[in-house]
Amino acid sequence: MPPLPWSEIDTVLLDMDGTLLDLHFDNHFWLHYLHQRYAQQHNLSVDAAREHLTPLLARYAGTLEWYCVEFWTEQLQLPIRAMKQEQSARIAPRPQALEFLQALKQAGKRVALITNAHRYSLEVKLERVAMAPWLDAIISSHDYGYPKEDQQFWQHLQRQFAFAPQRTLFIDDSLAVLRSAATYGIEHLRCVAKPDSTGAIKDCAEFMDIGPFANICQQLQH
Repeated sequence: MPPLPWSEIDTVLLDMDGTLLDLHFDNHFWLHYLHQRYAQQHNLSVDAAREHLTPLLARYAGTLEWYCVEFWTEQLQLPIRAMKQEQSARIAPRPQALEFLQALKQAGKRVALITNAHRYSLEVKLERVAMAPWLDAIISSHDYGYPKEDQQFWQHLQRQFAFAPQRTLFIDDSLAVLRSAATYGIEHLRCVAKPDSTGAIKDCAEFMDIGPFANICQQLQH
């Protein structure tokens, strides 16, 4: 994998879940724990709960509602905030993610965390993983009212955190989001092929895999 042209990159935009943090927490929460709690509340089998919830969740994929704690609390009549706290011990950084953030700052790059996560989910994760000291900005798409899949997200981000798209690196595990960033004109795009430490390697399609953060740290130090 060719090294990134770091001399041509001033700004680094980073996704959170599946990029800096292990996606295992979110996959476990939304694909297992949520179904268990919904089954308990409605006196259903877990399989019956999954049959009901899977199409409901899929209906909102790629929208701001999909990521919204309040929306799902109301839709499912479940205490989503409390449930996230109950499972928060599973929140963990991906290997060398924090070292990567430190290396970026030491190299003089501007670094922003940009996430579709709801502000409450963001707070829970920042309590568990100390990323904030290494970030110049922490932005939730809920602040703008548009998810990263929407071009209006990038327009709002440009106004708040001015960056030159041709001198910006963006890393995400979502192909839909990477394609949205490409449409906006961000020059340097990288995918995360293994966002969930317990899951399989995914196809990055037209995007290059960022690879291990340890390798990127070495590049930045030379």
